[in-house]
Amino acid sequence: MQAGAAIACLRALRRFGADRGGISAVEFALILPFMVTAYLGSVELGDGLAVQFRTTLAARTVADLTSQYVNIDAATMTQILGAASTVVAPYSANTMTVTVSEVTTTDARGDAQVTWSAANTGNGRAVGSPVTLPTALQTLPTNTALILGEVTYPYNPQFGYVLTGIINIYESQYFYPRLSTCVNYNGAC
Repeated sequence: MQAGAAIACLRALRRFGADRGGISAVEFALILPFMVTAYLGSVELGDGLAVQFRTTLAARTVADLTSQYVNIDAATMTQILGAASTVVAPYSANTMTVTVSEVTTTDARGDAQVTWSAANTGNGRAVGSPVTLPTALQTLPTNTALILGEVTYPYNPQFGYVLTGIINIYESQYFYPRLSTCVNYNGAC
C-alpha cells in the first residue's frame, strides 16, 4: 500500500509540475502593482510638468505685459495679474499667487530694492525690501530698473497627495522695461 501511495504522490507532483495553466495568473498578480504604480506615476509626472510649464509661462507673461507700459493704473494692473489665470488654464488658478514688482539695482554686485509691487492676493513685496538678482543680472549698472514677475502655484497631486502633500511650484522672470527706463505704477518709478 505504501508503494502505491508513493507512486500516486509522485504522479500528482509530476502533473502539478507539468501544469502551466496558472503561471500567467501568478505573473500578472506579481507585476500588476508595479505596472499600476508606473502608470499612475507617469500620469502624475506629466501633469506636474504641465503645471510647472504653465507657471513659468504665467510669470513670463505678467512680466512681459508689464514691461510694455510707461504708466500703469490699478485697473490695468488687475488685468495684467488676471492674465496669469488665463495662461494656467485648464488648471485652477484660485490658490495661485501672482506678483509683479519693479526692482532697481543699488550696486553692481547684484543687489536691488523693490520700487513698487502689486499682487493678486495682498500687497506684493514691501517697497524698499532687498532683492538678490540672479547671477546673469548681477553686473548691471546702478539704478537699472527691472520688472520681476513671480508666480507661486500650490500643486495638489491627484494620486501622490498622501506621499508628497501640496507642492509649491515657484517661478520668476525678469524683463527690462521696453518703452522707458522704468514703469510708473501708483506714482513710483
